[in-house]
Amino acid sequence: MRPTITSARPVLAAWRRIPGPPRDVAKARLLRLYVALLRRFGAQRWWPGRSAYEIAVGAVLTQFTAWTNAARALTALRARRLLTPAALAAVPEAELGTLIRAAGTYRVKARRLHALTRWLLVRSGGRLVALRRAPLPALRRELLAVSGLGPETVDSILLYALERPVFVVDAYLRRVLARHRILAYRAAYDEARGFMEAHLPSDPALFNEYHALIVAVGKAYCRTVPLCRDCPLRFDLKGRPPAALR
Repeated sequence: MRPTITSARPVLAAWRRIPGPPRDVAKARLLRLYVALLRRFGAQRWWPGRSAYEIAVGAVLTQFTAWTNAARALTALRARRLLTPAALAAVPEAELGTLIRAAGTYRVKARRLHALTRWLLVRSGGRLVALRRAPLPALRRELLAVSGLGPETVDSILLYALERPVFVVDAYLRRVLARHRILAYRAAYDEARGFMEAHLPSDPALFNEYHALIVAVGKAYCRTVPLCRDCPLRFDLKGRPPAALR
């Protein structure tokens, strides 16, 4: 099962009905890239999970590893019926680490899962969905204060588990934006996040699909050595080679 999200297509349909040239050139460009990615790869419908809490656990497990490894760890937790805050919090850290070994750095991730779960139990009695209406800036600061949760993990929880309009920045996004001369590769995390949020409709469904599609094009074409010839975003380079990453 996957979390239910609203479709981003109505947002794009409304954008297409606006007469004349768009006032926000960056917005128009980003949406053209999105449409091209959606046509090539189709809807990705991230993030797999049976509950908001399971999605949050997955966001921690996938740190510095492939999703396939995180999924194996989630399967082990599900088999033991530990994908609820109360159940996971009751498991000793060493035992938890053994269960999630497939995700790598399992001792560190066990500590981080306990820290996140303790925060959640104190903050909302373990009910993650209860935070969907909490003021976003304050909630983001609270999550960033939880030991071991960096911006990308926190924003993944906010976007995918809580359906909040926060754009997730990762290496693929930095690479695509830099090669298309949209943003400097070394731009700070919050600068890149702020840019995307400022120039796109504030729609979590759109942010969800856009991030997933960027990952798809990053894996398939915008690699360390770019494969631009068949990339669906080649039109945006306007005949120029992609910018070098520095």
